[in-house]
Amino acid sequence: MPIFEFSCTQCTESFEELVRSADAINQVKCPTCRSPRVERKISLVASKVKRGGAFASAPTASCAPSAGG
Repeated sequence: MPIFEFSCTQCTESFEELVRSADAINQVKCPTCRSPRVERKISLVASKVKRGGAFASAPTASCAPSAGG
């Protein structure tokens, strides 16, 4: 059950919604004005990568300086 980011086209409110199925995306309404005119936003995906026996977030790990430099 992913959490999606939405933006209301009527009042411009941005919000997140837990969506239980693909069909439920069409039933999402703005929590502020209750308008069904919402658009799903593109959001970043957080991931974990294992480096040297410890977990680090992917953006942080990829931006870390190398051992030799």
